[in-house]
Amino acid sequence: MLKKSASGVLASLRDSTYRSVRLASSLAAVLLDSLFEHPEPLMPSSSFYDIPKVLRMNQVFPRSAMRTLWVITVLFLTVGTGGEGWAEDALGTRSLLTIARKDLPTILPSDCHILLDPHSIEQFLDALDGSPPDWGRVYGRGHRDSGLDERLFSLNRERDAKRAGKEALEWKVVFLWSGELSQYDPTAGGFGLAIGPIFTPTRWGVIRFKPEEVPSNLVVTPEPSIRDVLRRQLEAGRKVDIEVVMVGRLIPDESLAYDFSHDEEGVGIIMPVVRIERVEYLLPR
Repeated sequence: MLKKSASGVLASLRDSTYRSVRLASSLAAVLLDSLFEHPEPLMPSSSFYDIPKVLRMNQVFPRSAMRTLWVITVLFLTVGTGGEGWAEDALGTRSLLTIARKDLPTILPSDCHILLDPHSIEQFLDALDGSPPDWGRVYGRGHRDSGLDERLFSLNRERDAKRAGKEALEWKVVFLWSGELSQYDPTAGGFGLAIGPIFTPTRWGVIRFKPEEVPSNLVVTPEPSIRDVLRRQLEAGRKVDIEVVMVGRLIPDESLAYDFSHDEEGVGIIMPVVRIERVEYLLPR
């Protein structure tokens, strides 16, 4: 089932935004220091309430300083909120690639582990956790079994502990979600996108990759010739499918989540949780 792209900001973008805010605050300090006078401090004495001195304090805050305060306010709002939005939009707005899946290595870093089929996913899980769990023992009498939640909790806790330090935790992995084009946005110059996970049966169980956060504002920007064809297809009421390629690394403390399907009795599901670093869009062939 497809879902609309979730809003949120990727954690990998937060460091750059923090540095920008620090730069803005430093600039603010310099501007204010240059505009304000630095009178001698008023001492707590009988002259503290002397009216002429209080009136003279108004000279310390010239009108130009108030204008500067407004500039600083806008600067903080722009850097503190817009900076993350710009970076996030850049992550989710991508051109539409017309290459085949087998050609993905030509556009991705050489250290990527491409996990698009059951065999490659199984090898990945072998490197992380060794062997599949005994799903039948964990499931017991199923969702009516009062001990099911405790057994699932123990399974996840034990596997997390054994997985610590494994080399595969550091792998840069590539996986697919499914996508469907929505209406064309002339302002953005591309199509909106609804996306959803792909469920892959393996000897480990059913695998469903889970992004830590899905980039918001997903926009697909095809070449003009392809764009016009896709617009006509959508206007004719036809469905246009897209493959969403996501690249990232496992979250160290919650890298795999073991659970059971709520649709099929006793079917085990494993969810690798990935922090997304890159997104690409493929037009299926």
